[in-house]
Amino acid sequence: MWHFDLFPDSRLSRRGFFQASALPLGVGLAGHLGPTLVAQAEETAPRKRSLIVFWTDGGLSQQDTYDMKPEAPAEYRGTYEPIRTTVPGLIVGERLAGQAQVMQHVSIVRSVHHENGIHAPSAHWMQTGYFGPTLARNAPQKPSLGSVISRSLGSHRPPMPAYVSIPKSEAFGYQGAVYLGKAYNPFEVNADPNAVDFKVPNLALPDGLTQRTIATRKALLRDFDTLPANGDRAGVAEGLQTFKGQALEMVAGEHLRHAFDLTAEDPSLRDRYGRHRYGQSALLARRLVEAGAACVNINTGNWDHHNDLVKGHDEHLPPLDRAIAALIHDLSDRGLLQDVLVYCVGEFGRTPRINGHAGRDHWSDCFSVMLAGGGIQGGRVVGASEKWGGGVKDRLVTPLDLLATVYHQLGIPQETHYLDASGRPTSIVGGGKPIHELL
Repeated sequence: MWHFDLFPDSRLSRRGFFQASALPLGVGLAGHLGPTLVAQAEETAPRKRSLIVFWTDGGLSQQDTYDMKPEAPAEYRGTYEPIRTTVPGLIVGERLAGQAQVMQHVSIVRSVHHENGIHAPSAHWMQTGYFGPTLARNAPQKPSLGSVISRSLGSHRPPMPAYVSIPKSEAFGYQGAVYLGKAYNPFEVNADPNAVDFKVPNLALPDGLTQRTIATRKALLRDFDTLPANGDRAGVAEGLQTFKGQALEMVAGEHLRHAFDLTAEDPSLRDRYGRHRYGQSALLARRLVEAGAACVNINTGNWDHHNDLVKGHDEHLPPLDRAIAALIHDLSDRGLLQDVLVYCVGEFGRTPRINGHAGRDHWSDCFSVMLAGGGIQGGRVVGASEKWGGGVKDRLVTPLDLLATVYHQLGIPQETHYLDASGRPTSIVGGGKPIHELL
């Protein structure tokens, strides 16, 4: 066990302590400890609810999934047949057979609208609630919902990161924290959970370190905290003990390693989720929110089906549907469904009319999102599209309304403001209002 003299003539200088306690921690790991430190100071009580997002990068076709038009001409209704769900009168596309069986827990918003049909600006709009970049200005302008959650709630169980992205950040670069600070960016898994050798790089011990060495470094940090407070403790030194200590916990802590260990799950449950990236990502997300994450973002792949939409959907919809349905079943079985909000969303929808390449193009005038659990009312449909799906017929919902609903369910006050890059207080919801029909 390490000991060092705490009297003024101690030979271990502060510089020596910094050198002794320095660890070769990866940026992807150490950069995600800050949110916990700030949030612990700001929150008087831990929040119970968490969010799991299925981000459908490229835009899911609402006409073939959540907003079928079976009476429309063929060029609008598409190939898929509608199927009944557990909610009388509510139909979905046949490739959503799994969600059809849990629809009593699911609600659909069919009247989402914003005013841009280009991927990057639309992704920014749906991730942040605000229109931001254009093709000529691609820098993010506002923090993502995951970063706002991280900043507002922190981790439910440190040192688990508050905000995790599987396998990495997508959405054209708009899943980050911007002016909230890099500490609130997502912790990126950077690996496919379905891989046989799945391992999270940032949780591996760096070369030359052992569990015994880690214990020694942790003891040094504890001892450092007992040194007399003076000017040296200001600035960087002030937060070193807690910051480094939690970094050590992340690389050495059994709690974290277990949370990311999918081999701890019953193989039959893993099979129910599906042995593919979508399914195993959803199972990992469930494990992470159980372990204390406040927001887990699952990036599900490319849904930009301008050509041969049926081929693309036949490849992507079954695993997405299976993953979502299994997650809802699993959360319900574990008594967690009321504490975890599940949200399936992309940057926009697809055109009501099928194009000449058997695909659908970008469409932001009216599209659908799905929500389940997290205390919302299940089995509901909010809003309606026009006869063939071109625009909003009833109850227009904006991106800020969606985010206001998410924040409300997670217990984040609607009046929350954070200082932007210019130092001006900026609302997290602007003029958005929670969707009262779901509450």
